[in-house]
Amino acid sequence: MTGDQRMVPDAYLQEFASKTGIHVNDLPTPEDNTSKLKLARDLLRSGASSPDVYGVDTIWSGILGEYLIDLKPFFAAQTATQDRDILNSYMVGEKLVAMPYHPNVHVLLYRTDLLAKYGYARPPRTWDELEKMALRIQNGERARRDKNFWGFVWSGAITTDSEQLTCEGLEWQAGDGGGHIIEPDGQISVNNPSVVKSWERAAHWVGWISPPNVISYNMLDAENMFWVSGEVAFQLGWSDTYELYAGVKPFRDKAGVTSVPAGKSARVSTLGGYSLGVSGHSAHVKEAIEFVRFMIDKQSQFMASAHRQKPGRKVEYVEPPLVMSKIYPWWVKPGTQRGSQIVLRPSTVAGPKYELVSKAYTRALHSVLTRQSTAKVAAAALEKELAQIMEQDAGRAAPDKH
Repeated sequence: MTGDQRMVPDAYLQEFASKTGIHVNDLPTPEDNTSKLKLARDLLRSGASSPDVYGVDTIWSGILGEYLIDLKPFFAAQTATQDRDILNSYMVGEKLVAMPYHPNVHVLLYRTDLLAKYGYARPPRTWDELEKMALRIQNGERARRDKNFWGFVWSGAITTDSEQLTCEGLEWQAGDGGGHIIEPDGQISVNNPSVVKSWERAAHWVGWISPPNVISYNMLDAENMFWVSGEVAFQLGWSDTYELYAGVKPFRDKAGVTSVPAGKSARVSTLGGYSLGVSGHSAHVKEAIEFVRFMIDKQSQFMASAHRQKPGRKVEYVEPPLVMSKIYPWWVKPGTQRGSQIVLRPSTVAGPKYELVSKAYTRALHSVLTRQSTAKVAAAALEKELAQIMEQDAGRAAPDKH
């Protein structure tokens, strides 16, 4: 097997071998995602000598799909109960190239103590609400104790090993009704007023409610500011990071989590995480399928056990994505509120070209955040660049959405 080693505890491998007599060789992999993908692609292309089971990132399906077997025949019962949004991220045509193992979703983290201190009964549901709350808390904390306190932090850097800015930008534009970068039919959705508005709003945050150097922050920088220094009220992050930190004092008494705020159209959260796929060159398909099934069952047992052990955690939730109520039973979705939607990055429709698409998108968005370009100019240029990458005429780009 090759993939993210954190997915496969040694105890799981020992238990699997004890139960089945099948021994798994967990191969070492690079730390960064870019190198992981290159290694997986090279191994799968190499043919019969490649490993049997692969960890497949959410955005790798279109890149690796041709080398992986269709898992639908082996997991009919599991797929019938899986969330459709998650399964779609691993579908290449009619082929299910991987089974979801460790789904993850983008969320908004917030300080429950500060919301209570400033009289807020719930976290923000829209970006407009977040701006008002972040600014008030920021000004109040600076006046009282901390001149370095900020209202809102996120990851604005361009990095070679992160999709963070792509995820954030996609949420911002989709939440405003600006489309999904590239639609399932291949149309390009970046050069429209909703995208421009969402990018302009994010650029306005820089130096206002977000630190001026947020444009150089990676995810670890943002997490450190929220979880370690405690000098920020809100942070865009991932649900599994909340799981990691929230069980440790003092964070479990001070940190809450909710859906990504809405623009004018909807609340949307990017899907992330890993799945497990089986090589089309595998000489041990039966054993590989049995291992994938075992790992999925173990993950479900672990999640259920983790929630039973932390029933008293103080958390305030508003409108989490529907998918999360299945992954995390302690999430609450009030029936009177508009629920969140999962948004998928265009990795399946872009296929092997997705890396180029994502890099072009982050360069364009970053140029707006750094004020090297206006949103209108950057969006128009990006539309042309994506059309060239996808080898289609710019005339096929999606029409403006007003």
